[in-house]
Amino acid sequence: MITRRAFVTAAVGSIAAGLVVRSGARAWADPNAIDPPSVAVLNKRRVPTQWGMALPGIVTSFVATGRQLALTFDACDGACDDALLDTLQRHGVPAVLMLNSKWVDRNPDRARQLAGNPLFEIGNHGTRHVPLSVTGRSAYGIAGTRSSDEVVDELWGNHQRLTALTGRAPTWFRPGTAHYDDVAVQIVRELGEQPLGFSVNADAGATASAGVVRANVMDAAPGSIVLAHMNHPQSGTHVGFAQAIPAMQAAGWQFVSPTGRAVR
Repeated sequence: MITRRAFVTAAVGSIAAGLVVRSGARAWADPNAIDPPSVAVLNKRRVPTQWGMALPGIVTSFVATGRQLALTFDACDGACDDALLDTLQRHGVPAVLMLNSKWVDRNPDRARQLAGNPLFEIGNHGTRHVPLSVTGRSAYGIAGTRSSDEVVDELWGNHQRLTALTGRAPTWFRPGTAHYDDVAVQIVRELGEQPLGFSVNADAGATASAGVVRANVMDAAPGSIVLAHMNHPQSGTHVGFAQAIPAMQAAGWQFVSPTGRAVR
C-alpha cells in the first residue's frame, strides 16, 4: 500500500519535473509532464489571502506598441452571436473566444468551425462556469469551487474538451464571473494555462446598450484587454462593436492578441 507521505513525495517529484524557474517565477517546461491530481494535492492545504479579478498573476493588460487593443469574448452558455463573429471576420479582427463546456455542448458544430478559423484563438472558460476558489467563495451569487480538487476539475475538464476540439491545448483561462482567489490563480498556472482577466468590461455581461458598448470600446486605453460576450445575440454587443471597429481601424487602431502579438 502506498502511504500518503510517499504519494505526496511522488507528486512533488512529478510537479518539479514539469517546472523550470525563471527570475523566481515558475513556468512549465514540458506540458506533457503536467499531472492534474498532483497539482491538486500540492495545493490542498494552501489558504488564500486574496480574491478578485485583477490579482497578481492574472493578465489584465499588455504593453502596447501604438494604438493596440485585445478583444476577448466569453461564451458562457446559450446561443451564438453570429452577427458579432461575422463582423470580426469581415474586418479581419482577431479575438480570443473563451468557450465554456456548456456552450460547446449547445453549439458543437459552430465550436468546430471557430476552432478551425485562424483569426480566432480558443480559450478555456471552464467546465461549469463558476468562480475559481478553494473555499467555495461566491461572486454575483454564484458559488465557486470549494477545494483544490474542484479547481483542477473546473479547468481540466474543459481543457481536455478544447484540446480534442482544436488539436492544441488552450493557452488562456478565465473562470465564470472572472473571479479567482490567489491559490486558484497559482493552480491555473501550474496546469499550464495563463489566468486571463480584463481591463475594460465592454458590455456588462451582455446587458449594456449598443451605444454604451461602442463608447466603452472606443474609450479603451492602448494595451487594454476588452471583455465582452458572444452568447447573447439579442444584446447590444454586436451593434456596439460593429460601430466601433471600423471607426477605430480608420483612426489607426490595431487589434492584437492579449500578449500584444499581431495575428495574421
